[in-house]
Amino acid sequence: MTATSLRAALFDLDGVVFDTESQYSVFWGEQCRKYHPDRPGLEKQIKGQTLVMIFDKYFSDLKDEQPKIVARLDEFERNMKFEYVGGFIDFVSGLRRNGVKTAVVTSSNRMKMQSVYSAHPEFTGLFDAILTSEDFERSKPDPDCFFKGAAALGAEPSGCVVFEDSFNGLKAGRAAGMAVVGLSTTNDAEAIRPYCDVVIPDFRDAALPLEAMLGR
Repeated sequence: MTATSLRAALFDLDGVVFDTESQYSVFWGEQCRKYHPDRPGLEKQIKGQTLVMIFDKYFSDLKDEQPKIVARLDEFERNMKFEYVGGFIDFVSGLRRNGVKTAVVTSSNRMKMQSVYSAHPEFTGLFDAILTSEDFERSKPDPDCFFKGAAALGAEPSGCVVFEDSFNGLKAGRAAGMAVVGLSTTNDAEAIRPYCDVVIPDFRDAALPLEAMLGR
């Protein structure tokens, strides 16, 4: 991909657009210690997965408890703080000024997004499309969500760049054949480096490594 061939940018939500992963680590840490005390650190393994996938893979034997977890999660998300990752607004606005289409591709559901819209009325104006867990059948690391994101923007995968922080998300971007930028907001830079083309701590100086990656 060259700088002139970049047509679309696909952003994960938590840990990429918003600095929220530490909050989720607290919530899921509590649930995992309650239901899986024999599996320390399980909350780290579920990052980037939809709630349905989390339940199917890790809580399938706790059907009666799942509605309770959902109720706790809904309450938790209604009270979350949604603070943009540093430099994001300027970065995404710069992409759009240069004709690059933008989309959110998140494992979050539409109910959670209502809390985002309430906290940030300007949010929808930053993107050409917003895809949530209801819009794709398979969770990351399957590339299905990013293929659908590219299609929503009328872009070929080869013309897209993915911004992700979780291992599952980074693997999904790679599997989709897209350029991948990893944010070290959730995991250490060295840990995610093998799964992406460029690692950045936030968006404050993101333009320079992005241009280098794209060959400008």
